[in-house]
Amino acid sequence: MLPSARTRGVRSVVVLVLAAICGLVGLSEIAWAGEQAAFPTADLSKAKPSVFDVHVNNLSDEGVPRLRPWRTIEIDPEYCGAWIVAGDLTGDGVAEIVSAKNGTLARDTHYTASVVVHRLDGSVLWKWGNPAAKNRLHHDVACQIYDLDGDGRNEVVVAADCRVVVLEGTTGKVRREFEIPRGASDCITFCNLSGNRRATDMLVKTRYTQLWAYNSQGEPLWTVAKPGGCRTSHQPFPIDLDGDGRDEVIAGYAALNHDGTERWRLPDELRRRGGHADSIRLFRDGPRPEDKRILLTHCGGNCLDMLDGAGAVKWTATGLHFESVFFGELDADVPGQEIVVDICHTPWGQSPLVILDQRGRLLGRYMTMRSRCHRLIDWFGEGQDLIAAGQTRALLDAHGHKRALLETPPSPGAAASDTQGRYCYLVHLADITGNGRPDLLLSTVPGSVVWIYRNDNGAKNLSRNRQTMPVNATLY
Repeated sequence: MLPSARTRGVRSVVVLVLAAICGLVGLSEIAWAGEQAAFPTADLSKAKPSVFDVHVNNLSDEGVPRLRPWRTIEIDPEYCGAWIVAGDLTGDGVAEIVSAKNGTLARDTHYTASVVVHRLDGSVLWKWGNPAAKNRLHHDVACQIYDLDGDGRNEVVVAADCRVVVLEGTTGKVRREFEIPRGASDCITFCNLSGNRRATDMLVKTRYTQLWAYNSQGEPLWTVAKPGGCRTSHQPFPIDLDGDGRDEVIAGYAALNHDGTERWRLPDELRRRGGHADSIRLFRDGPRPEDKRILLTHCGGNCLDMLDGAGAVKWTATGLHFESVFFGELDADVPGQEIVVDICHTPWGQSPLVILDQRGRLLGRYMTMRSRCHRLIDWFGEGQDLIAAGQTRALLDAHGHKRALLETPPSPGAAASDTQGRYCYLVHLADITGNGRPDLLLSTVPGSVVWIYRNDNGAKNLSRNRQTMPVNATLY
């Protein structure tokens, strides 16, 4: 009589566990039997960093280089919004600064109300919309820079109240607009669902419940509510998982095919934790879905997952409110790329920024005043990424040291809006000067001023897998 599948599964687990004890295989290679496959899990709330654990206020500034901004842009006081994107709108090879305000329809439901564009000399290129809107920023604002029609010139594309509006980059004139459902203006994402040579389709969404896909002419392609039975992510993540020339969409705890049908969803064990997806990144590409690696953070579920492109969980870290995740080469002595993620919803002054290795093990922890906004950048041309920490206004390395200080000289407009005695500083990357290197931008909330730091020595690495503007910019 042949053993049952359950019996065979139990025997296999016993054999693997014994092999692990004997050192023949690693515990992370064990595939557990049953409906739910187990995966390596670590509670980082109880973990101690193996390299460093410091508060940034205790780090000395002595001998640390101070970086003065190359340009300081005061945003038009009537139109200034906390959302900032940057890109070349005039075709002259250098970027303009775009600031957008949001309007509120209801609690947590918003739309893009106005836009102002500044040249690098601070002058206004154009304005659009009604600036009499609430200037909040705890979410993405649906304003992006993109060459939607493929003519070689960027447009500014916004999701306004019940409509998507395409604005000419040089003048701000409306080139095209089409209707969308009320409330479907939480963000806007460009993707290639149609199999064209470039991304010409768009995704819009409500805050947490539904997505709509449109082509470049505003014709509806599909809509999906609660993908995988869960809330949507803050920004859907388009990626061609199977190499067929069409993007799939990771829309939260589930991946959708290019036609909106469900491809896979996270295991029940992770979906039951609740919350929603905050940050989604392609950590490693590969020819097959199984070769790809994707990072995903859970807001409210307190998880950071490493997935493959087929939705299999390789490991998960728990115990902390992981928010925005980035990765790069921070330490050449650590195998693979390192992961940097901020820990959100903590008291002021007790906001961790943590560094993990590619297997999710805790290497270092910076305690900061506010860790919410950060990016990675090779600033000194050493082939090593540094952490640009917005609120700390410093470049930090993987060993617990400040490598540079970002000076933010006051300006009249900024000082007038500093009503709480402290700013929130957002950090962005964009090729401002057209030299192929990502420059560094800091902006305030309220968004009255932008400081630009020109990157003259760093690697020309805008093509690497990290968040850069102008395409699909997000806070998450």
